Amino acid sequence: MTTSETSLTAPVPSDPATRHGVSLAEAFRVWLRVALLSFGGPAGQIAVMHRILVEEKGWISDTRFLHALNYCMLLPGPEAQQLATYIGWLMHKTRGGLMAGLLFILPGAVSIMALSVIYSAYGKVGAVAALFFGLKAAVLAIVIEAVFRVGKRALKNGVMVGLASLAFFLIFFMDVPFPLIVLGAGIIGFVGGMLRLQVFEIRAGHSSSGAQAVVDSLLGEEVPPHARPSLAGALKVAAVWLALWLIPVFVLLASLGASHVFSQIAVFFSKTAMVTFGGAYAVLVYVAQQAVEHYHWLSAAEMLDGLGMAETTPGPLIMVLQFVGFIAAFRDAGGLPPMLAGALGGLLATWVTFAPCFLWIFLGAPFVERLRGNRALSAALSAITAAVVGVILNLAIWFAIHTLFRSVIPVRGWGFSFDAPVPTSVDGLALMLALAAAVAIFKLKLGMLITLAACSAAGGLLFALGAIG
Repeated sequence: MTTSETSLTAPVPSDPATRHGVSLAEAFRVWLRVALLSFGGPAGQIAVMHRILVEEKGWISDTRFLHALNYCMLLPGPEAQQLATYIGWLMHKTRGGLMAGLLFILPGAVSIMALSVIYSAYGKVGAVAALFFGLKAAVLAIVIEAVFRVGKRALKNGVMVGLASLAFFLIFFMDVPFPLIVLGAGIIGFVGGMLRLQVFEIRAGHSSSGAQAVVDSLLGEEVPPHARPSLAGALKVAAVWLALWLIPVFVLLASLGASHVFSQIAVFFSKTAMVTFGGAYAVLVYVAQQAVEHYHWLSAAEMLDGLGMAETTPGPLIMVLQFVGFIAAFRDAGGLPPMLAGALGGLLATWVTFAPCFLWIFLGAPFVERLRGNRALSAALSAITAAVVGVILNLAIWFAIHTLFRSVIPVRGWGFSFDAPVPTSVDGLALMLALAAAVAIFKLKLGMLITLAACSAAGGLLFALGAIG
């Protein structure tokens, strides 16, 4: 551990909740640093937090960090953002959780908003479109790499492979809703855990660095007084955060009607916030299919553009939902200027997506502390993670079809519902860039940001040469 001697021997504050000696000002600087370095999706973000909070600062032990991560993986929502909120809450109560969680979102929210404005204004300009053409190829390779990364960790035996395969078949070929797949997998795992079946047992293995566990830490292993559950505290938290989350939704429904785009954004992303188990890649399947095929807010290619933006900016990948909300409101602005409507739609999508994340942490964390080591819940998480591998594979194939092929054929009937690509409509340049991105990631190990930049540059070069318009 690299924690300075000065930090470990700092005077003990009188407040037992902050006797770790870390001031709010210092915490603000650290959480801002974490936020600005949070590239690379959940795996990269968790790695950054582990390196800074556990190895460098010694705020929290490795064991406590992994327990907190496992708790967050049981909840809907982006686990990295909720992990930051959780640790901030442990360190400095509710204000610490708010600070950590909001700072984690802020850089990505500002970046996506700026990119959304640029995309809406200039996205159809050839040069800009060419850059996103290259981004799509890189994103496809990154999603495929995510399938392998998550699968390697989650599919430890034949039962887990079977759950992943079944999840893929149900969501890709039969269009079974993602929440039902998560629920079913969780029930299977929970029952397996109750029966003490070893195939459902998982190990805490989310450490990003592989470093030895840090035994000593500023926070310690005891439960802080403010983290102990109480019925009165739970009711207060639920009342405040449910009001902050849902009152704007009801106001929009009452004043604008259910068919207005702002009401649709508020309701849809509120629903999404309750079923986003499995991380950003998994829920993007649900969001992409609904936003593209049901609401017709944007095209599949534009959804890929949004994911490319989220991949290149700090913060949770789920920030792509802000882009979806922006485009939806921009194209159905009503009496507002389109850019203003888009900005409001993007902020609304962000609010109803992340407000529940704070609710889940502040309400559930004190009670979840008591579930540490629960066999049945760990088994449910293991089964859900396995099913998520199949869902991510579905996302990769869905993106591949809409990136590499210009035409698809709807296949409906006998319980099946999917889009099959037309082989003769393959886009040769898109295929070439996707293969190059795959080589860069899998063979050359160049990393996500370098691959994204290289593919964007390749798209720009192809435009300059007149290969794409």
